[in-house]
Amino acid sequence: MCEKAEHRMQKSLSQPLSVDFQEPLSMAEKPKLHYFNGRGRMESIRWLLAAAGAEFEEKLFETREEFEKLIQGGTLMYERVPMVEIDGMNLVETRAILRYIAAKYDLYGRNLKEQAWIDMYVEGLRDLSDMIMFFPLSLPEEKEMNLEYILTRATTRFFPVYEKALRDQGQDFLVGNRLSWADIQLLEVILMAEECKPSVLAGFPVLQEFKARISHIPTINKFLQLGSQRKPPLDEESIETVKNIFKFERGMFLKNMSTIVAEY
Repeated sequence: MCEKAEHRMQKSLSQPLSVDFQEPLSMAEKPKLHYFNGRGRMESIRWLLAAAGAEFEEKLFETREEFEKLIQGGTLMYERVPMVEIDGMNLVETRAILRYIAAKYDLYGRNLKEQAWIDMYVEGLRDLSDMIMFFPLSLPEEKEMNLEYILTRATTRFFPVYEKALRDQGQDFLVGNRLSWADIQLLEVILMAEECKPSVLAGFPVLQEFKARISHIPTINKFLQLGSQRKPPLDEESIETVKNIFKFERGMFLKNMSTIVAEY
């Protein structure tokens, strides 16, 4: 890392970023998240709520029967999860939920132009996060190939975009010089990629600095601690649970990357 970047990082870490959000929700008003006990598509929702300082409850199902019971209850539009109870609504569809939460907690830009930039950054990150999310469902003989594919795409297509964006912006955040959904999503995906290869950011000094800086925002730092509602990566036991609940099979990674439509 260059001397200038090191100086900026030391200065940033010595002066933690202060981000103002609405007061935490009361017990009666807490959002309730309906999902299985794992990351999947709900994890970005957990990240966004946690970064906003919003407490939330989770109603987790572990069997196909529990999932079908939720469907039969009539509140699950399209018979898919994630589903979030918030502000008197039962919200489904991951991007709709995320946009609502981002707007509610002032993490969605100040104007349409900023929202467009946030959307572009987030949608690009979704492509990479989906690859990593479905990686545990690789066939054993495909795992090495799939991992190489993920890391190549991360380091040649996706991370260069965000490295350049932050360098050109010359500020602490991707959009509007304040924390947004895009920054939170980027940090989440960086940490996911580092679970695949700890040194994945070796060639990206600006992203290294970004990761350290955003991780020190108090609400985010709290979510990163052991005992938070952040979920661990899928292990063999949780993979079996996912397969049984959603009728997934191994071998879905490259075969279906462009066609997977199931919300899990």
